[in-house]
Amino acid sequence: MTYGYIRVSTDKQTVENQRYEILRFCQAHGLAVDGWIEETISGTTAYTQRALGRLLRRTRPGDLILCAELSRLGRSLLMIMEILNQCLMRGCKVWSIKDGYRLGEDIQSKVLAFAFGLSAEIERNLIAQRTREALARRRNEGIRLGRPRGSTIPYQRLHLYPHRERIARLLAQGCSQSLIARKLRVSRSTLSRFLSRSAPPNAKEKR
Repeated sequence: MTYGYIRVSTDKQTVENQRYEILRFCQAHGLAVDGWIEETISGTTAYTQRALGRLLRRTRPGDLILCAELSRLGRSLLMIMEILNQCLMRGCKVWSIKDGYRLGEDIQSKVLAFAFGLSAEIERNLIAQRTREALARRRNEGIRLGRPRGSTIPYQRLHLYPHRERIARLLAQGCSQSLIARKLRVSRSTLSRFLSRSAPPNAKEKR
């Protein structure tokens, strides 16, 4: 089976240029496309979550995937290497027209298969190592990692914000936070966190 793979990142981009390149190549080399795979999606999206991933899962040894250029497969070198390595392991050929790249069954492709797999593994390890080193450096600098407490939701969007005046009145009347929380049908910890953010009058009344 010969497949034509076309990917664009936005609706504004056209698939016709890529289709034209593939059809012209097939005409010049006596090939016929048995099926087209077209998708509008960012190349940064994992290929396993794209139509390309579904195509790879159903390919058989000897199948051929045609694309206008390798960048249609993915936006990063690591992703492209992983895709090509998957194709090699399945015995599927990949030809890119503009790049003039031919991934097939010859000895050169087998050498490339080893190189792709090794390079992808090394790159993943390097990324993980750089991440660990960056986190360790930030910890050593005294920078708190993770989401700052209470800073992600604006005060006006808190669940109890619409009840702020009622809460203030109940506190002024001497009601405990436990009683107010029961009246509002929330936990006392939720009310306590809200009071720490809002600091209304008499917020530190008895609990």
